[in-house]
Amino acid sequence: DVYKRQAHSLKGMAASMGFARTAELSHRLEDVLDGFRRHGEVPERAIDSLFAGVDLLEGLVDDLEAERPERGIDAFAGLPAEAPPEPSRPAGVEPGAKPPAALGPPTAPGGPASALLQIDLALDPATPMPAARLLLIYRRLAQAGRLEQARPTEADLLSGGAHRRLVVRLHSHRPASQLEEDLRGAAEVASVTVSPVPVATSAARRSQAAQGPRTVRVQTDLLDRFIRLAGEMITNRYQLQSACRSRDWGEVHNGLEGMTRLVTDLHHHVLKVRMMPLETITGHLPRLVRDLARKTGKEVDYTITGEEIELDRAILEKLADPLMHLLRNAVDHGIEKKGQVRMRAVREKDLVLIEVADDGRGIDPEQIRARALKRGLLTSSQAQALHGRDLLQLICRPGFSTTEKITDTSGRGVGMDVVKTAVDALGGSLEIHSQAGRGTRIELRLPLSVAIIQVLVVQVDGCQVGIPLTRVERILSLTRGQIQSSGRTLVFSLEDDEVPLLSLRKILQLPGRPLSGTIPVVLSQVRGRRVGLVVDALAGQREAFVQSLTYPLDQVCGISGATILGDGSILFLIDPQQLVEEGMNAVRKRQQEPMHVR
Repeated sequence: DVYKRQAHSLKGMAASMGFARTAELSHRLEDVLDGFRRHGEVPERAIDSLFAGVDLLEGLVDDLEAERPERGIDAFAGLPAEAPPEPSRPAGVEPGAKPPAALGPPTAPGGPASALLQIDLALDPATPMPAARLLLIYRRLAQAGRLEQARPTEADLLSGGAHRRLVVRLHSHRPASQLEEDLRGAAEVASVTVSPVPVATSAARRSQAAQGPRTVRVQTDLLDRFIRLAGEMITNRYQLQSACRSRDWGEVHNGLEGMTRLVTDLHHHVLKVRMMPLETITGHLPRLVRDLARKTGKEVDYTITGEEIELDRAILEKLADPLMHLLRNAVDHGIEKKGQVRMRAVREKDLVLIEVADDGRGIDPEQIRARALKRGLLTSSQAQALHGRDLLQLICRPGFSTTEKITDTSGRGVGMDVVKTAVDALGGSLEIHSQAGRGTRIELRLPLSVAIIQVLVVQVDGCQVGIPLTRVERILSLTRGQIQSSGRTLVFSLEDDEVPLLSLRKILQLPGRPLSGTIPVVLSQVRGRRVGLVVDALAGQREAFVQSLTYPLDQVCGISGATILGDGSILFLIDPQQLVEEGMNAVRKRQQEPMHVR
């Protein structure tokens, strides 16, 4: 009844403003919902027709916002107003015919329907002046349709730089296969994929764009708290100024302690304003799973728990696409005919753990190994040396896919690469757990906020760098006697586990020094395995307001941002996982053993 009243309201508003087709479609939807209420049942295939009508209604709203003529609605026939003789078949569809499909953006007169496409293009590594080459491709794409977003932007490309990858979303009437074929013919293009963006995701983003400037609802009591905090900070400022003028250093010290408490309180409440529940980006996922399951002929039971868990809005905005990719992989690659897909979110201290699991076929490690060899990602000796989690992490390599057949949902080598890139950019980590025949579980661990974080400051060769505490498991002090050799790698024992030692000096390509005395070690994780990072000294812990880097510093692997210290100096924040992975990849290319401390 609620949805029927909503359709009735839409019909009335559209009719009063002269939008005849929007009013007619709303009327048809109202009839469908009324039929459900009167007959007391909702046929399964009727839901497909209802979704198609809602998608078409969203398209009509897009037309009105863009001041275009309303598109046609003849494709949506609805259901009979009386009794449905065949509940599984919408009215106006002949027996054996497919139900009307969801319509996307407007249809060109006499041409195919426009669709939102994601294009991921990479240049050959040897391409000279890559930014200029990508700029030419960018402008060709702009002529093929309407660009919705691009990374890097046109302004980024105009400024130059070492950009070698272009990811854009394009509204175009041209078929994806034809567009992809044309782009492959462009000079110096190494790889390109063109894939449709699911309707639910594009609709959600259109809705966000229609809202104009982003806004956040704030409770009045929280605003009152901000006013009180501002008043207390003003009072504290005058006290500090007075104490400084009179050189009363005791009062200066007390004033600074008071200001510290106020800033901490302010940080806590500002963070609460930015926090939003996970459910703000997961509302469309049940339909995504349902549509994909029906398209692939599978029966999937999807459940989600922990939607009330809150994260920073900036993290949620970048998490929507990775979650979509994980669910698509679970349905398409994991479930064979019938199974369960589960998403779960839980709080772990200053982190949020998000799991996406299925009880399907699991991942065959030997298939991963064979595929990596076939694509030239590893040498034969390297492939044989990889086991367990390290082997599973290969599916996150760009362009890696175990599927030979290319479809709308798989085989293009995109998906896990997108997920890992997004998670790394957020300062999180990704772990893959799978057993053949027993399903797959992918764990994402993400910080609550990316703006102000806790940082461990360490010294390396006379310089200070920061490591986010979300990357630190614990801090240890070792003696030379606790360190042993294992081949060319130094290790130490911890809780019945043999942990490799890696020199942060060597990773950062700084001069090495012999180990002596007490050795400070930062315990972290890389690809789900513990590693010990040897540093020169520990310099304490602090809160840091993280600022992103611009070109060319944003091209340096392993540097996730920077903050300004009290003396005005810059503290760069490093990501141990990215640094170690980059170092290991460089070593593999030279066909050498992993790094050891020197």
